[in-house]
Amino acid sequence: MIAAIARLENVHLGVVTQDSAEKLRTPVAQHWRVNDILDPEQLAWGVDGVAQRIGRPDVLFGAYEQLQVPLAIVRERFGIDGMNAETAKNFRDKARMKDVFVANGVPCARHARADSADEARAFAKTNGYPLVYKPLEGAGAKSTFRIDNEAQLGDALRISAPPVLLEEHIVGEEHSFEGVCIDGRLVWHSLTHYRPTPLEVLQNDWIQWCITLPREIDEPRYDDIRAAGARALEVLGMRTGLCHLEWFRRLDGSIAISEVAARPPGAQIMDLVSYAHEIDFSDAWVRLMIHGIFEIPSRKWAAGVAFLRGQGKGRVRAIRRIEEAAREVGSLVVEAKLPTIGQVPSGSYEGEGFIIVRHAETHVVEAALEKIITMVRVELG
Repeated sequence: MIAAIARLENVHLGVVTQDSAEKLRTPVAQHWRVNDILDPEQLAWGVDGVAQRIGRPDVLFGAYEQLQVPLAIVRERFGIDGMNAETAKNFRDKARMKDVFVANGVPCARHARADSADEARAFAKTNGYPLVYKPLEGAGAKSTFRIDNEAQLGDALRISAPPVLLEEHIVGEEHSFEGVCIDGRLVWHSLTHYRPTPLEVLQNDWIQWCITLPREIDEPRYDDIRAAGARALEVLGMRTGLCHLEWFRRLDGSIAISEVAARPPGAQIMDLVSYAHEIDFSDAWVRLMIHGIFEIPSRKWAAGVAFLRGQGKGRVRAIRRIEEAAREVGSLVVEAKLPTIGQVPSGSYEGEGFIIVRHAETHVVEAALEKIITMVRVELG
């Protein structure tokens, strides 16, 4: 992101960060280091320090999920245009978000905020098991659990104490929906398919999983999520920005929006969009945030990513069948980050490496991803 902004003409870039200036690796007009970037007071101090050296900021933004509310608070303090704090809380507080959805007819899972263990057990009794237990301000499925019985609920309450959000466990396919809004209007969208769901991946650290970005995003089968996604962004208050929305299609065909983040997506989705459209999507995003401009790209390809996850315990000791996989799908690979021998496991559901493939036909991408995750094995030991 920093490099993309630095490439823009007539933009003076100041960076407030917890890192030293040496770690930026990109020349900037001004750097200001703070101890805790999520503390609005420290963030405001940093912004003020940068402003005294290069002038009052016109735009203040960042990609990190947990930073969105502090950024909004500081925008209001300095009179900077952009998402305000109350709107940012709509995107960060998942229980508040779901309440907004229900009030405005946006399809979502049955849910309840639980401020105590008794409230959590009351929802479980009403909803039944299984259910999903997650933090109010979660990101990347961290501290999110599938709960199958009362004993597991008790364990979750001890691991991650209330307040929390409880939801019905939806059986079906999970997807993402990426959207660009300008002045409150959805002007572009993309979407992906997860296989399996992120919650299943979290529950099984041996599963290697995939994300597919299909070429055919304008088909009638996606009409419902296009309409629901646009409505969700409207009622949450998105004006100008990029969103990452996660949604389900139930077995009966109905949809439910899980949650929406007012930031770029993770899990290599930015790269998938870039490869599918032959653009630099990071460049496009920073132009949107700084200039309010987004040139609608044409989709030329389907793309997908396979995540390589270590199996066992310890460091990476071997990568099996990678040469065989290369012979099978190597012509489709556009980017790869392979694990290295001796590498320490990441601890993330994205695993120890990834392989990105691209083709004009979606089914070819899906078949290539299937071959990668069934052939390649990362052994720990």
